[in-house]
Amino acid sequence: MILIFFGPPGGGKGTQARRLQARRGMLQISTGDILREDIAAGTPLGREAQGYVERGELVPDEVMVGLVAERLRRPDAAAGVVFDGFPRTLPQAEALEEMLARADRRVDHVVDFQVSEETIIRRLSGRRVCQAAGHIYHVEFRPPRRPGFCDIDGSPLFQREDDRPETIRRRLEVYRVQTAPVLDFYRARGLYTALDAEGKGEEVAARLDAALGV
Repeated sequence: MILIFFGPPGGGKGTQARRLQARRGMLQISTGDILREDIAAGTPLGREAQGYVERGELVPDEVMVGLVAERLRRPDAAAGVVFDGFPRTLPQAEALEEMLARADRRVDHVVDFQVSEETIIRRLSGRRVCQAAGHIYHVEFRPPRRPGFCDIDGSPLFQREDDRPETIRRRLEVYRVQTAPVLDFYRARGLYTALDAEGKGEEVAARLDAALGV
C-alpha cells in the first residue's frame, strides 16, 4: 500500500505516519526529516536547503524529487510507503506518479489532514528539540521533567527556526498558495479523503483507520 498524508505543517501527518510504520511495517518517507539531517550534517544539499527552510519556503522541486527517487529504490520501500510531506507541488506529484508507474506501483490513498491555523500555531510553536540527538518535546503536551533540558541525555532544548510563530504563518501561506492545489490532482484520480485532524492523537488515529479501512 502507498499512502500520501497531505496537510499543513503541524497537522499531525508525521505522528500518524510513524504510528503506521510501527504498527504495519510501512516505511515513512519524510522529506522534512531527510532535509534536516542534511542541514545538520552540513552537506551541499543541506546548505542549499537551509535558507529555504529557515524562511518557511519550499525547497526546489528537483531537490525533493531526487531525494524521493533515491529513497524509493531501497529494499525497505517494497512493503509499503507512507509519504509525509511529499508531494508539495504539481510537478512533484506528476514526478511521483511517473516514478511509481515505472515500478508498476500506484498511490492507494491521499489523506488530507484538516486542522485550524490556531491549532497549528499552538502545536508547532510549543515544540522543542534536544541539541544532542533530536528528541522532541512540547512545552504544553509533552514537557520535559526538567524545563529546558532533555530527559534522555540532559542536553539543552531549543526551538527550531521554522517553529517560531512568524515563520509558521509564512509556512502556512506558502502551503495555501503553492501546495493546496495539488489536492485537485488527486481528487481527479478519485484518491482524495478529507480527515478531521483536530483533537488527541488516538482520536485522529481512529478516524484515519476508519478512512483507510484498516
